[in-house]
Amino acid sequence: MNAPGWLQRFLNERYNMEVANTFIDKQMHKRLPPHTGWLHIFGSLSLLLFISQTITGILLLIYYRPTPDEAHASIQYITGEAHFGWLYRQVHAWGASLMILGLTLHMIRTYFMGSYKKPRELTWMTGVMIFVVTITFGFTGYLLPWNQIAFWATTVGTESAAKVPYIGGWLQYCLRGGDAVTGETLSRFFVVHVIILPWVLTGLIAVHLFLMRATNLATMERVGEEKKTPEECGIPFFPVHVAKEGVVAVLLIAVLVTLSVLSPWEIGEPANPLSTPPHIKPEWYFLPSYQLLKYFQGPYGAFMGIIACSVPFALLFFWPMLDRGKERHPRKRPLAVGFGLIGLISALALGYLGHVSGLEKSYFGARYHFSEKGWPTRIADDAPPSDSGGH
Repeated sequence: MNAPGWLQRFLNERYNMEVANTFIDKQMHKRLPPHTGWLHIFGSLSLLLFISQTITGILLLIYYRPTPDEAHASIQYITGEAHFGWLYRQVHAWGASLMILGLTLHMIRTYFMGSYKKPRELTWMTGVMIFVVTITFGFTGYLLPWNQIAFWATTVGTESAAKVPYIGGWLQYCLRGGDAVTGETLSRFFVVHVIILPWVLTGLIAVHLFLMRATNLATMERVGEEKKTPEECGIPFFPVHVAKEGVVAVLLIAVLVTLSVLSPWEIGEPANPLSTPPHIKPEWYFLPSYQLLKYFQGPYGAFMGIIACSVPFALLFFWPMLDRGKERHPRKRPLAVGFGLIGLISALALGYLGHVSGLEKSYFGARYHFSEKGWPTRIADDAPPSDSGGH
């Protein structure tokens, strides 16, 4: 434990620091499996983004005012007046999307490499919970700028809650704090986003890291046949893997600053409950669920749609209990890999259809209009362009 001499003496005279020194030394010099590479950095990437979101979120709170009259104006002040306010606002906005992307890639790597199998079932389950809480972070934070897109996207999103049988009306009222999206909704989302979710996510991350360090990274060996990584062939956590994570941290900062400068998030117009903007759509990570809901019609269609959107997350959470095979290598798990590929391709397809639905797009020189369900209809060459979207 590297600390100034006076501090070491102070602590050693009062506490048994040998326990802490031994623990830290063991964790820092732990040997990782030989196959550990760059694909294993997405977990650290997500953790770095969580730290970035925490720091920039605190900086935003210095000036942000969670009321309908002041929320949008405070965002304008942060962007135009506060020193480097435009930068940490953009880093926070982009960091939210990148954190969800990093967690998605981390879960994809873990799934296809069979790292969720015994004895790491709880590690996987806490990871799924972290993913769900992070998405909830995105949903609650989206309303806080109180602009037109955020206001109406939240209105559409909370309307889905009313379609849950028996408790739908109560659930929607609980989310909104009333019959419509108002200042009460903004206040509730602010409390959840700034106070409740950070503590929940911090606790989940702490448990996840503890479980991960306790069981080490998974090898490609069968369940029950894993051997301790020998000193002579394992990869040292420090300095080898830590160096990789350092490179990732530098690249992450560069990417965040580059996106903030070259592709800044717009402030938008203040929320106006009397004017609905066209083509309201959620953020990219909600597009698959948003599009899937459109395919369920009838009296119980909305409820069945909500069930359909919930099933993938339930399957992910309980998957270690469903896949009880001993093999970890992807080539020896065709059924699990097949299910994973189907789910991944379906999510990408639904996300793309949600993105183009209701818009006009050009492909290979021909123009198409996509219905709300995503079905394309070719537009005559002599037809005037519509205002439903870009090409």
